[in-house]
Amino acid sequence: MLRIRRLPIDTFPDNTAFILRQSDGYSAEQFQALRKIRVQGTGCDILATLALVDDERIIGDGEIGLGEQAFRRLGLPEGAEVTIAQARPPGSLEFVRRKIDGDTLNESELAAVIRDIAAHRYSPMEISAFLVACAGFMSTQETLALTRAMVESGNHLNWNAPLVVDKHCIGGIPNNRTSMIIVPIVAAHGLTCPKTSSRAITSPCGTADVMEVLASVDLSAEQMADIVARENAVLAWGGRMNLSPADDVLISVERPLRLDTFEQMVASILSKKVAAGSTHLVIDIPVGPTAKVRSQNDAVRLRKLFEYVARHMGMETKIVFTDGSQPIGRGVGPVLEARDVMAVLRNEPDAPEDLRDHALALAGHMLDFDPELAGGRGYSRALELLASGEALATMERLIDAQGRNPEKPKVGRFRHEVKADKAGRVSAIDCERIARIARYAGAPMDQGAGIDLLHKNGSPVHAGDTLYRIYANSETGLGFARDFAAENSGYSIA
Repeated sequence: MLRIRRLPIDTFPDNTAFILRQSDGYSAEQFQALRKIRVQGTGCDILATLALVDDERIIGDGEIGLGEQAFRRLGLPEGAEVTIAQARPPGSLEFVRRKIDGDTLNESELAAVIRDIAAHRYSPMEISAFLVACAGFMSTQETLALTRAMVESGNHLNWNAPLVVDKHCIGGIPNNRTSMIIVPIVAAHGLTCPKTSSRAITSPCGTADVMEVLASVDLSAEQMADIVARENAVLAWGGRMNLSPADDVLISVERPLRLDTFEQMVASILSKKVAAGSTHLVIDIPVGPTAKVRSQNDAVRLRKLFEYVARHMGMETKIVFTDGSQPIGRGVGPVLEARDVMAVLRNEPDAPEDLRDHALALAGHMLDFDPELAGGRGYSRALELLASGEALATMERLIDAQGRNPEKPKVGRFRHEVKADKAGRVSAIDCERIARIARYAGAPMDQGAGIDLLHKNGSPVHAGDTLYRIYANSETGLGFARDFAAENSGYSIA
Protein backbone atom coordinates (compact mmCIF):
# COMPACT_ATOMS: atom_id res chain seq x y z
CA MET A 1 0.00 0.00 0.00
CA LEU A 2 1.24 3.47 -0.90
CA ARG A 3 -0.04 6.85 0.33
CA ILE A 4 -0.99 9.46 -2.28
CA ARG A 5 0.98 12.69 -2.44
CA ARG A 6 -0.38 15.38 -4.76
CA LEU A 7 2.39 16.96 -6.82
CA PRO A 8 1.84 20.40 -8.42
CA ILE A 9 3.05 19.19 -11.81
CA ASP A 10 0.95 19.70 -14.95
CA THR A 11 1.38 16.67 -17.22
CA PHE A 12 -1.62 17.36 -19.49
CA PRO A 13 -3.05 15.31 -21.10
CA ASP A 14 -1.28 12.34 -19.48
CA ASN A 15 -1.74 10.72 -16.11
CA THR A 16 1.71 10.57 -14.51
CA ALA A 17 2.69 8.79 -11.30
CA PHE A 18 5.98 9.21 -9.43
CA ILE A 19 7.54 6.60 -7.12
CA LEU A 20 10.89 6.39 -5.36
CA ARG A 21 13.49 4.30 -7.15
CA GLN A 22 15.02 2.94 -3.94
CA SER A 23 12.26 1.75 -1.63
CA ASP A 24 11.50 -1.07 0.75
CA GLY A 25 8.71 -3.40 -0.27
CA TYR A 26 8.86 -3.20 -4.06
CA SER A 27 11.30 -2.95 -6.94
CA ALA A 28 10.66 0.13 -9.02
CA GLU A 29 12.32 -1.43 -12.06
CA GLN A 30 9.70 -4.17 -12.25
CA PHE A 31 7.08 -1.50 -12.88
CA GLN A 32 9.26 0.56 -15.21
CA ALA A 33 9.41 -2.21 -17.79
CA LEU A 34 6.01 -1.43 -19.35
CA ARG A 35 6.16 2.29 -18.50
CA LYS A 36 2.54 2.21 -17.30
CA ILE A 37 1.05 1.20 -13.98
CA ARG A 38 -2.44 0.73 -12.63
CA VAL A 39 -3.13 2.83 -9.52
CA GLN A 40 -6.08 1.40 -7.62
CA GLY A 41 -7.91 2.75 -4.60
CA THR A 42 -11.30 2.19 -2.99
CA GLY A 43 -13.81 2.14 -5.85
CA CYS A 44 -11.55 3.76 -8.41
CA ASP A 45 -8.47 3.21 -10.53
CA ILE A 46 -6.44 4.88 -13.27
CA LEU A 47 -3.62 3.97 -15.63
CA ALA A 48 -0.62 6.26 -15.37
CA THR A 49 2.76 6.71 -17.01
CA LEU A 50 5.49 5.93 -14.48
CA ALA A 51 8.35 8.27 -13.59
CA LEU A 52 11.06 7.26 -11.08
CA VAL A 53 12.29 9.74 -8.47
CA ASP A 54 15.73 9.79 -6.86
CA ASP A 55 15.10 12.64 -4.40
CA GLU A 56 13.21 11.81 -1.18
CA ARG A 57 12.28 15.47 -0.78
CA ILE A 58 9.89 14.95 -3.71
CA ILE A 59 8.54 11.51 -2.85
CA GLY A 60 9.19 9.60 0.35
CA ASP A 61 9.30 5.90 1.08
CA GLY A 62 5.78 4.44 1.02
CA GLU A 63 4.38 7.28 -1.08
CA ILE A 64 3.21 7.66 -4.66
CA GLY A 65 3.13 11.09 -6.25
CA LEU A 66 0.35 11.97 -8.68
CA GLY A 67 0.53 14.86 -11.14
CA GLU A 68 -2.41 17.25 -11.31
CA GLN A 69 -4.28 15.30 -13.99
CA ALA A 70 -3.81 11.89 -12.35
CA PHE A 71 -4.76 13.19 -8.90
CA ARG A 72 -7.96 14.79 -10.17
CA ARG A 73 -9.00 11.79 -12.26
CA LEU A 74 -8.41 9.25 -9.48
CA GLY A 75 -10.63 11.31 -7.19
CA LEU A 76 -9.14 10.28 -3.82
CA PRO A 77 -7.87 12.69 -1.14
CA GLU A 78 -4.19 13.21 -0.45
CA GLY A 79 -2.92 10.58 2.00
CA ALA A 80 -5.38 7.91 0.84
CA GLU A 81 -3.90 4.45 0.38
CA VAL A 82 -3.62 2.80 -3.05
CA THR A 83 -1.98 -0.22 -4.58
CA ILE A 84 -0.01 -0.38 -7.81
CA ALA A 85 0.42 -3.10 -10.39
CA GLN A 86 1.74 -3.44 -13.89
CA ALA A 87 -0.87 -2.21 -16.34
CA ARG A 88 -2.14 -4.55 -18.99
CA PRO A 89 -2.56 -2.98 -22.44
CA PRO A 90 -6.22 -2.15 -23.21
CA GLY A 91 -7.94 -4.91 -25.16
CA SER A 92 -9.12 -2.38 -27.74
CA LEU A 93 -5.53 -1.88 -28.92
CA GLU A 94 -6.06 -4.97 -31.05
CA PHE A 95 -8.64 -2.98 -33.04
CA VAL A 96 -6.12 -0.17 -33.50
CA ARG A 97 -3.61 -2.67 -34.92
CA ARG A 98 -6.27 -3.89 -37.35
CA LYS A 99 -6.99 -0.30 -38.40
CA ILE A 100 -3.27 0.23 -39.03
CA ASP A 101 -3.42 -2.82 -41.31
CA GLY A 102 -6.21 -1.15 -43.31
CA ASP A 103 -9.26 -2.91 -41.86
CA THR A 104 -12.64 -1.22 -41.47
CA LEU A 105 -13.84 -1.25 -37.85
CA ASN A 106 -17.45 -1.77 -36.83
CA GLU A 107 -19.43 0.31 -34.34
CA SER A 108 -18.69 -1.84 -31.26
CA GLU A 109 -14.96 -1.92 -32.03
CA LEU A 110 -14.73 1.86 -32.42
CA ALA A 111 -16.80 2.29 -29.26
CA ALA A 112 -14.31 0.16 -27.34
CA VAL A 113 -11.39 2.27 -28.59
CA ILE A 114 -13.12 5.54 -27.68
CA ARG A 115 -14.11 4.28 -24.21
CA ASP A 116 -10.48 3.44 -23.45
CA ILE A 117 -9.25 6.77 -24.83
CA ALA A 118 -11.81 8.69 -22.75
CA ALA A 119 -10.70 6.73 -19.68
CA HIS A 120 -7.07 7.76 -20.38
CA ARG A 121 -5.95 4.17 -20.88
CA TYR A 122 -4.03 5.05 -24.06
CA SER A 123 -0.62 6.72 -24.20
CA PRO A 124 -0.15 9.65 -26.64
CA MET A 125 1.86 7.28 -28.85
CA GLU A 126 -1.05 4.81 -29.02
CA ILE A 127 -3.54 7.62 -29.71
CA SER A 128 -1.24 8.88 -32.48
CA ALA A 129 -1.22 5.43 -34.06
CA PHE A 130 -5.04 5.36 -34.05
CA LEU A 131 -5.34 8.87 -35.51
CA VAL A 132 -2.79 8.29 -38.25
CA ALA A 133 -4.45 4.98 -39.18
CA CYS A 134 -7.85 6.74 -39.41
CA ALA A 135 -6.30 9.56 -41.45
CA GLY A 136 -5.12 6.98 -43.98
CA PHE A 137 -8.67 5.78 -44.64
CA MET A 138 -11.97 6.06 -42.85
CA SER A 139 -15.33 5.10 -44.33
CA THR A 140 -18.49 7.16 -43.94
CA GLN A 141 -19.95 4.43 -41.72
CA GLU A 142 -16.85 4.52 -39.51
CA THR A 143 -17.19 8.31 -39.22
CA LEU A 144 -20.78 7.90 -38.05
CA ALA A 145 -19.79 5.15 -35.59
CA LEU A 146 -16.93 7.29 -34.27
CA THR A 147 -19.31 10.22 -33.71
CA ARG A 148 -21.79 8.04 -31.80
CA ALA A 149 -19.01 6.56 -29.66
CA MET A 150 -17.67 10.02 -28.80
CA VAL A 151 -21.14 11.24 -27.78
CA GLU A 152 -21.55 8.24 -25.48
CA SER A 153 -18.15 8.81 -23.84
CA GLY A 154 -19.37 11.77 -21.74
CA ASN A 155 -22.28 13.79 -20.40
CA HIS A 156 -25.44 14.85 -22.28
CA LEU A 157 -27.24 18.16 -21.75
CA ASN A 158 -31.02 18.30 -22.09
CA TRP A 159 -32.77 21.65 -22.41
CA ASN A 160 -36.38 20.39 -22.56
CA ALA A 161 -36.98 22.45 -25.69
CA PRO A 162 -38.10 21.20 -29.13
CA LEU A 163 -35.76 23.64 -30.89
CA VAL A 164 -32.20 24.19 -29.61
CA VAL A 165 -30.10 26.08 -32.14
CA ASP A 166 -26.35 26.36 -32.44
CA LYS A 167 -23.66 27.49 -34.85
CA HIS A 168 -20.14 26.29 -35.50
CA CYS A 169 -17.34 27.48 -37.76
CA ILE A 170 -14.75 24.87 -38.71
CA GLY A 171 -12.03 27.47 -38.02
CA GLY A 172 -8.85 28.54 -39.72
CA ILE A 173 -9.85 32.20 -40.22
CA PRO A 174 -8.55 34.77 -37.69
CA ASN A 175 -11.24 36.81 -35.88
CA ASN A 176 -14.18 34.84 -37.25
CA ARG A 177 -15.82 35.70 -33.93
CA THR A 178 -19.41 35.69 -35.17
CA SER A 179 -20.82 33.53 -32.35
CA MET A 180 -20.64 36.42 -29.86
CA ILE A 181 -22.84 38.48 -32.18
CA ILE A 182 -25.13 35.70 -33.37
CA VAL A 183 -25.98 34.26 -29.93
CA PRO A 184 -27.45 37.51 -28.49
CA ILE A 185 -29.36 38.12 -31.74
CA VAL A 186 -30.91 34.65 -31.67
CA ALA A 187 -31.61 34.83 -27.93
CA ALA A 188 -33.25 38.25 -28.31
CA HIS A 189 -35.61 36.65 -30.84
CA GLY A 190 -36.53 33.99 -28.28
CA LEU A 191 -34.76 30.85 -29.53
CA THR A 192 -32.81 28.65 -27.12
CA CYS A 193 -29.07 28.85 -27.87
CA PRO A 194 -26.79 27.40 -25.16
CA LYS A 195 -23.42 28.03 -26.81
CA THR A 196 -20.54 25.98 -25.42
CA SER A 197 -17.24 26.91 -27.03
CA SER A 198 -13.64 25.81 -26.89
CA ARG A 199 -10.48 27.60 -25.92
CA ALA A 200 -7.74 28.00 -28.49
CA ILE A 201 -5.26 25.18 -28.95
CA THR A 202 -3.08 26.42 -31.80
CA SER A 203 -5.09 29.48 -32.94
CA PRO A 204 -4.76 33.01 -31.44
CA CYS A 205 -8.01 32.51 -29.54
CA GLY A 206 -11.30 30.67 -29.39
CA THR A 207 -14.76 32.04 -28.61
CA ALA A 208 -14.33 31.14 -24.93
CA ASP A 209 -11.06 33.12 -24.78
CA VAL A 210 -12.72 36.22 -26.25
CA MET A 211 -15.85 35.99 -24.08
CA GLU A 212 -13.62 35.63 -21.02
CA VAL A 213 -12.33 39.15 -21.66
CA LEU A 214 -15.87 40.34 -20.88
CA ALA A 215 -17.28 37.74 -18.46
CA SER A 216 -16.69 34.44 -16.71
CA VAL A 217 -16.97 31.41 -18.99
CA ASP A 218 -16.07 28.63 -16.53
CA LEU A 219 -19.65 27.78 -15.59
CA SER A 220 -21.14 24.66 -14.05
CA ALA A 221 -24.04 22.82 -15.68
CA GLU A 222 -26.34 24.25 -13.01
CA GLN A 223 -25.20 27.82 -13.69
CA MET A 224 -25.65 27.32 -17.43
CA ALA A 225 -29.17 25.95 -16.97
CA ASP A 226 -30.14 28.92 -14.78
CA ILE A 227 -28.79 31.49 -17.26
CA VAL A 228 -30.43 29.79 -20.26
CA ALA A 229 -33.76 29.67 -18.40
CA ARG A 230 -33.60 33.46 -17.91
CA GLU A 231 -31.86 34.68 -21.06
CA ASN A 232 -32.43 31.86 -23.64
CA ALA A 233 -28.67 31.59 -24.15
CA VAL A 234 -25.20 31.34 -22.67
CA LEU A 235 -21.62 31.74 -23.98
CA ALA A 236 -19.59 29.32 -21.89
CA TRP A 237 -16.44 27.24 -22.03
CA GLY A 238 -17.39 23.64 -22.80
CA GLY A 239 -14.42 22.02 -21.05
CA ARG A 240 -16.13 21.81 -17.67
CA MET A 241 -19.21 20.08 -19.08
CA ASN A 242 -17.43 16.77 -19.90
CA LEU A 243 -19.09 16.74 -23.32
CA SER A 244 -17.48 14.20 -25.66
CA PRO A 245 -14.35 14.03 -23.46
CA ALA A 246 -12.63 11.60 -25.82
CA ASP A 247 -12.58 14.44 -28.36
CA ASP A 248 -10.51 16.61 -26.01
CA VAL A 249 -7.97 13.81 -25.62
CA LEU A 250 -7.82 13.22 -29.38
CA ILE A 251 -7.41 16.95 -30.10
CA SER A 252 -4.46 17.21 -27.68
CA VAL A 253 -2.61 14.71 -29.90
CA GLU A 254 -4.01 15.80 -33.29
CA ARG A 255 -2.86 19.39 -33.12
CA PRO A 256 0.89 18.85 -32.57
CA LEU A 257 0.75 16.35 -35.46
CA ARG A 258 -1.30 18.86 -37.52
CA LEU A 259 -3.86 16.15 -38.27
CA ASP A 260 -7.24 17.55 -39.22
CA THR A 261 -8.96 15.18 -41.63
CA PHE A 262 -12.56 15.81 -42.66
CA GLU A 263 -13.71 12.59 -40.98
CA GLN A 264 -12.15 13.47 -37.63
CA MET A 265 -13.39 17.07 -37.94
CA VAL A 266 -17.00 15.95 -38.52
CA ALA A 267 -16.92 13.46 -35.63
CA SER A 268 -15.37 16.06 -33.31
CA ILE A 269 -17.83 18.88 -34.09
CA LEU A 270 -21.05 16.86 -34.26
CA SER A 271 -20.30 14.77 -31.16
CA LYS A 272 -19.88 17.97 -29.13
CA LYS A 273 -23.07 19.51 -30.53
CA VAL A 274 -25.22 16.40 -30.00
CA ALA A 275 -23.88 16.01 -26.44
CA ALA A 276 -24.65 19.69 -25.78
CA GLY A 277 -28.31 19.05 -26.65
CA SER A 278 -28.45 20.96 -29.96
CA THR A 279 -31.19 19.99 -32.41
CA HIS A 280 -30.54 22.49 -35.24
CA LEU A 281 -27.06 23.55 -36.34
CA VAL A 282 -25.60 26.05 -38.80
CA ILE A 283 -22.08 25.12 -39.93
CA ASP A 284 -19.83 27.80 -41.41
CA ILE A 285 -17.22 26.43 -43.85
CA PRO A 286 -14.81 29.19 -44.94
CA VAL A 287 -13.18 28.40 -48.29
CA GLY A 288 -9.94 30.10 -49.26
CA PRO A 289 -6.31 29.61 -50.31
CA THR A 290 -4.97 29.60 -46.73
CA ALA A 291 -8.12 28.31 -44.95
CA LYS A 292 -8.68 24.74 -43.77
CA VAL A 293 -10.83 24.08 -46.85
CA ARG A 294 -9.10 25.37 -49.98
CA SER A 295 -11.28 24.28 -52.90
CA GLN A 296 -14.96 24.13 -53.79
CA ASN A 297 -14.71 20.37 -54.41
CA ASP A 298 -13.37 19.79 -50.90
CA ALA A 299 -16.09 22.04 -49.46
CA VAL A 300 -18.82 20.00 -51.17
CA ARG A 301 -17.30 16.73 -49.96
CA LEU A 302 -17.14 18.03 -46.39
CA ARG A 303 -20.73 19.32 -46.60
CA LYS A 304 -22.03 15.93 -47.70
CA LEU A 305 -20.20 14.19 -44.86
CA PHE A 306 -21.62 16.64 -42.30
CA GLU A 307 -25.14 16.17 -43.68
CA TYR A 308 -24.92 12.37 -43.68
CA VAL A 309 -23.66 12.04 -40.11
CA ALA A 310 -25.93 14.79 -38.73
CA ARG A 311 -29.02 13.21 -40.32
CA HIS A 312 -28.25 9.84 -38.72
CA MET A 313 -27.64 11.56 -35.37
CA GLY A 314 -31.07 13.21 -35.56
CA MET A 315 -29.78 16.76 -36.04
CA GLU A 316 -30.95 19.22 -38.70
CA THR A 317 -28.11 21.17 -40.31
CA LYS A 318 -27.61 24.11 -42.64
CA ILE A 319 -24.15 24.17 -44.24
CA VAL A 320 -22.93 27.57 -45.43
CA PHE A 321 -19.86 28.22 -47.60
CA THR A 322 -18.25 31.58 -46.78
CA ASP A 323 -15.29 33.67 -47.91
CA GLY A 324 -12.10 32.35 -46.31
CA SER A 325 -9.65 34.44 -48.34
CA GLN A 326 -8.65 36.78 -45.49
CA PRO A 327 -9.15 37.45 -41.76
CA ILE A 328 -12.54 38.82 -40.70
CA GLY A 329 -12.74 42.04 -38.75
CA ARG A 330 -9.64 43.95 -37.65
CA GLY A 331 -8.45 42.47 -34.37
CA VAL A 332 -6.73 39.11 -33.87
CA GLY A 333 -6.40 38.16 -30.19
CA PRO A 334 -8.82 38.13 -27.22
CA VAL A 335 -9.00 41.85 -26.32
CA LEU A 336 -8.89 43.05 -29.91
CA GLU A 337 -11.56 40.58 -31.04
CA ALA A 338 -13.80 41.49 -28.07
CA ARG A 339 -13.45 45.13 -29.14
CA ASP A 340 -14.64 44.28 -32.67
CA VAL A 341 -17.58 42.21 -31.40
CA MET A 342 -18.84 44.94 -29.07
CA ALA A 343 -18.40 47.59 -31.79
CA VAL A 344 -20.75 45.58 -34.03
CA LEU A 345 -23.30 45.02 -31.26
CA ARG A 346 -23.22 48.75 -30.36
CA ASN A 347 -23.76 49.70 -34.02
CA GLU A 348 -20.67 51.91 -33.93
CA PRO A 349 -20.05 53.64 -37.28
CA ASP A 350 -16.49 52.28 -37.56
CA ALA A 351 -17.39 48.69 -36.61
CA PRO A 352 -15.89 46.10 -39.01
CA GLU A 353 -18.41 45.72 -41.82
CA ASP A 354 -17.24 42.26 -42.86
CA LEU A 355 -17.68 40.88 -39.34
CA ARG A 356 -21.12 42.51 -39.08
CA ASP A 357 -22.29 41.21 -42.47
CA HIS A 358 -20.93 37.71 -41.87
CA ALA A 359 -22.60 37.46 -38.44
CA LEU A 360 -25.94 38.75 -39.76
CA ALA A 361 -25.97 36.23 -42.61
CA LEU A 362 -25.32 33.30 -40.24
CA ALA A 363 -27.82 34.61 -37.67
CA GLY A 364 -30.39 34.79 -40.47
CA HIS A 365 -29.85 31.11 -41.27
CA MET A 366 -30.32 30.23 -37.59
CA LEU A 367 -33.50 32.27 -37.27
CA ASP A 368 -34.89 30.55 -40.37
CA PHE A 369 -35.09 27.39 -38.25
CA ASP A 370 -37.94 29.08 -36.32
CA PRO A 371 -41.23 27.65 -37.66
CA GLU A 372 -43.06 30.76 -36.44
CA LEU A 373 -40.96 33.02 -38.67
CA ALA A 374 -42.07 33.41 -42.29
CA GLY A 375 -39.75 31.69 -44.73
CA GLY A 376 -36.72 33.77 -45.70
CA ARG A 377 -37.32 36.42 -43.02
CA GLY A 378 -34.42 35.29 -40.85
CA TYR A 379 -31.93 37.82 -42.20
CA SER A 380 -34.26 40.83 -41.96
CA ARG A 381 -35.21 39.79 -38.41
CA ALA A 382 -31.53 39.52 -37.45
CA LEU A 383 -30.86 42.96 -38.92
CA GLU A 384 -33.81 44.39 -37.00
CA LEU A 385 -32.64 42.94 -33.66
CA LEU A 386 -29.12 44.27 -34.15
CA ALA A 387 -30.14 47.73 -35.36
CA SER A 388 -32.71 48.22 -32.57
CA GLY A 389 -30.19 47.51 -29.80
CA GLU A 390 -32.08 44.42 -28.57
CA ALA A 391 -29.09 42.19 -29.35
CA LEU A 392 -26.76 44.49 -27.40
CA ALA A 393 -29.14 44.54 -24.42
CA THR A 394 -29.25 40.73 -24.46
CA MET A 395 -25.44 40.56 -24.59
CA GLU A 396 -25.12 42.93 -21.63
CA ARG A 397 -27.54 40.75 -19.61
CA LEU A 398 -25.55 37.63 -20.54
CA ILE A 399 -22.31 39.29 -19.42
CA ASP A 400 -23.89 40.24 -16.08
CA ALA A 401 -25.47 36.80 -15.63
CA GLN A 402 -22.17 35.00 -16.27
CA GLY A 403 -20.18 37.43 -14.09
CA ARG A 404 -18.91 40.64 -15.66
CA ASN A 405 -15.14 41.16 -15.71
CA PRO A 406 -14.62 44.32 -13.58
CA GLU A 407 -11.36 45.18 -15.34
CA LYS A 408 -11.50 47.18 -18.56
CA PRO A 409 -9.84 45.19 -21.37
CA LYS A 410 -6.52 46.65 -22.50
CA VAL A 411 -4.27 45.87 -25.45
CA GLY A 412 -0.64 44.95 -24.81
CA ARG A 413 1.80 47.59 -23.55
CA PHE A 414 4.38 46.89 -26.25
CA ARG A 415 3.70 47.29 -29.94
CA HIS A 416 5.42 47.01 -33.31
CA GLU A 417 4.20 48.22 -36.69
CA VAL A 418 4.64 46.07 -39.79
CA LYS A 419 4.96 48.29 -42.85
CA ALA A 420 4.45 47.83 -46.59
CA ASP A 421 7.73 47.48 -48.50
CA LYS A 422 6.26 48.84 -51.73
CA ALA A 423 3.26 50.66 -53.14
CA GLY A 424 0.29 48.89 -54.69
CA ARG A 425 -2.83 47.07 -53.56
CA VAL A 426 -3.15 44.27 -51.00
CA SER A 427 -3.73 41.22 -53.17
CA ALA A 428 -3.72 38.45 -50.53
CA ILE A 429 -3.48 37.91 -46.78
CA ASP A 430 -2.20 34.58 -45.43
CA CYS A 431 -4.65 33.63 -42.67
CA GLU A 432 -2.38 30.94 -41.27
CA ARG A 433 0.63 33.29 -41.11
CA ILE A 434 -1.33 36.07 -39.39
CA ALA A 435 -2.63 33.59 -36.82
CA ARG A 436 0.88 32.33 -36.06
CA ILE A 437 2.25 35.86 -35.64
CA ALA A 438 -0.52 36.66 -33.13
CA ARG A 439 0.23 33.41 -31.34
CA TYR A 440 3.94 34.26 -31.14
CA ALA A 441 2.98 37.61 -29.58
CA GLY A 442 1.35 35.68 -26.72
CA ALA A 443 -2.33 35.27 -27.65
CA PRO A 444 -4.49 33.83 -26.19
CA MET A 445 -2.76 33.40 -22.80
CA ASP A 446 -1.81 37.08 -22.95
CA GLN A 447 -5.27 38.53 -23.51
CA GLY A 448 -3.91 41.86 -24.74
CA ALA A 449 -1.59 40.30 -27.30
CA GLY A 450 -2.47 40.07 -30.97
CA ILE A 451 -2.66 41.97 -34.22
CA ASP A 452 -4.68 44.99 -35.32
CA LEU A 453 -5.14 44.87 -39.11
CA LEU A 454 -5.25 48.25 -40.84
CA HIS A 455 -5.57 47.02 -44.43
CA LYS A 456 -7.54 44.23 -46.09
CA ASN A 457 -7.66 42.73 -49.60
CA GLY A 458 -7.97 45.37 -52.32
CA SER A 459 -6.79 48.18 -50.07
CA PRO A 460 -4.32 50.64 -51.72
CA VAL A 461 -1.06 51.18 -49.81
CA HIS A 462 2.07 53.30 -50.18
CA ALA A 463 5.57 52.13 -49.35
CA GLY A 464 6.04 52.61 -45.61
CA ASP A 465 2.33 52.47 -44.74
CA THR A 466 1.50 50.41 -41.65
CA LEU A 467 -0.18 47.14 -42.65
CA TYR A 468 -0.85 46.04 -39.08
CA ARG A 469 0.25 46.54 -35.48
CA ILE A 470 1.45 43.74 -33.23
CA TYR A 471 0.64 44.06 -29.51
CA ALA A 472 2.11 42.15 -26.58
CA ASN A 473 2.53 42.52 -22.82
CA SER A 474 6.05 41.14 -22.88
CA GLU A 475 9.05 42.31 -24.85
CA THR A 476 9.99 38.68 -25.43
CA GLY A 477 6.62 37.86 -27.01
CA LEU A 478 6.78 41.00 -29.12
CA GLY A 479 10.27 40.03 -30.26
CA PHE A 480 9.16 36.55 -31.33
CA ALA A 481 6.23 37.97 -33.31
CA ARG A 482 8.30 40.81 -34.82
CA ASP A 483 11.03 38.44 -36.02
CA PHE A 484 8.50 36.00 -37.49
CA ALA A 485 6.68 38.83 -39.29
CA ALA A 486 10.00 40.10 -40.64
CA GLU A 487 10.54 36.77 -42.39
CA ASN A 488 7.10 36.98 -44.03
CA SER A 489 4.47 39.56 -43.11
CA GLY A 490 1.62 37.43 -44.48
CA TYR A 491 0.66 40.26 -46.88
CA SER A 492 1.06 40.19 -50.65
CA ILE A 493 1.05 43.54 -52.46
CA ALA A 494 0.58 43.73 -56.22
